[in-house]
This record gives sequence, structure tokens and C-alpha cells, in this order.
Amino acid sequence: MPLSKPSKSARKREYLALQSLGEQLIGLSTEQLASISLDDQLLEAVQTAKSMKAHGALRRQKQLIGKLMREVDPQPIRTALDSFGHHDMLAKEVFRESEHWRNRIAAEGSAALADFFALIGGENRELQKLSKAYEATENDKVRRLIRRKIFSEIHKEVASGMQNTSH
Repeated sequence: MPLSKPSKSARKREYLALQSLGEQLIGLSTEQLASISLDDQLLEAVQTAKSMKAHGALRRQKQLIGKLMREVDPQPIRTALDSFGHHDMLAKEVFRESEHWRNRIAAEGSAALADFFALIGGENRELQKLSKAYEATENDKVRRLIRRKIFSEIHKEVASGMQNTSH
């Protein structure tokens, strides 16, 4: 039995899927785009689309990106987009975890600090100093400043801990 070519509807669905994949490239940062080896024409079309504001022009540019996507292998692009999605989720998780520990340390003091140090497997002198300063002061403006510094220290610790476990 001879192989039949895909129907017009099937080809259209495939082209629209490629266009959708290409549209996702528009939302990437310049560094992320550079990390994907894109065809020069496709890269230029994506960068042009990033700067467009007019709806009609942007729609036509997205159609051009879809047309250019037909000529490249979409698998490396899908893989890269999945990877960027993972990094975004990891960054959000680090932020949530850091906020949680900052709030807990601000509310509970040294008991929460001891739990945090047990979690990260070590102590952070700067964090101990900031926690003591937070407990000692009554000035709201100073307390807000110290909370930001506590968050920053916790964020560094949590981010390095999650990077080590994700590799």
C-alpha cells in the first residue's frame, strides 16, 4: 500500500504548531536566544518581532516566523524552551523558599535560624548578625532594611543549595 501524504488539515496543524513554537521564542531574553543555535533569518525575525508594537505587523511577523520554522529542526528549540521553563520554575521555588525562611526567622528568631542552619548544613555568620540586629531594633524602617538583607542572605544560601541538588 503506497504511503499517502498528509492531508491539508494535518499539514496546517503542523504549521500552526511550528508557528506557536516560534512565537515562544519572542518571549525569551537576548541571552536565552543566543544560547539556542537558531538560523540567522529566524533569529532576525524573532528579534524584529520583539520590537514590534502594532498588532497587525506583529501578527504578520509571527506568520513569517512560522514559515521560517518549517525549515529548521524544531527539536533543539523545544528542548531549550523546556530547559528555560525548568530554570524559571527553579528560580520561583528559590524565591518562595527564601521568603518563607525570612518570615519565619523574623517571627521566631534564633529557633527558626537554627532550623535553617540545620537545613543548609552549616552556619552563616552574616545571617546570625542580621537576625540579632532585627530582634534588637524597634524602628520599623530599620527592621524593613534588615529584613531585605536577611532575605538576600537566605536567597544566596537557598539558591546555592538548590543548584547543587539540581545538577
